[in-house]
Amino acid sequence: MSLAIQIMDEIKNAMRAKDTVALESLRAVKSALLLAQTETGAKEEISAEEEIKLLQRLVKQRKDSANIYNEQGRPDLAEPELLQAAVIEKFLPVQLSETEVEAVVAKIIADNGASGMAAMGKVMGLASAELAGKADGKTISTIVKKLLS
Repeated sequence: MSLAIQIMDEIKNAMRAKDTVALESLRAVKSALLLAQTETGAKEEISAEEEIKLLQRLVKQRKDSANIYNEQGRPDLAEPELLQAAVIEKFLPVQLSETEVEAVVAKIIADNGASGMAAMGKVMGLASAELAGKADGKTISTIVKKLLS
C-alpha cells in the first residue's frame, strides 16, 4: 500500500477520533507529498526513497521547532511539535540505534581503509547511502567524526 493511501486512511481515522494533533500532522504529510509529486511536473507517484526523505525532513522540522521553542522557554508550543513528529515517525522505517549505526560506519571505514578527517566526505557518502531512511544525517555525521578523529 502506498504512503498516500495510508495517509488518507489515517486522516479518516483521525477525523473519526477527533484527534486534532494527528489530523494536523497527517494533513501536513499529505500536502508535502502532493507538492513533491507536482514538483516533478508529472503525475507519477514519487519513489519510496523520496517518501522516506520527505517524512524525515518533516520530522526534523518539527523537532527543530520544538528545540527552538524549548530554548525560548515556550514548552507549551514545543509539546505539539513533538507530538506531531511522533505521528509522522510512525510512517518511517524503524530507526537504528547509535550503536548499530556505529557498527555500520566502522565496517564502511574498515572496508575502504579510510583514516583521518580527509576521508570524511567519502565515508559520509557511503554511510548515508547505506543507512538511508534508517538513521538521520546528524547521527551519521557525529559517529563518522568520532570514528575518524
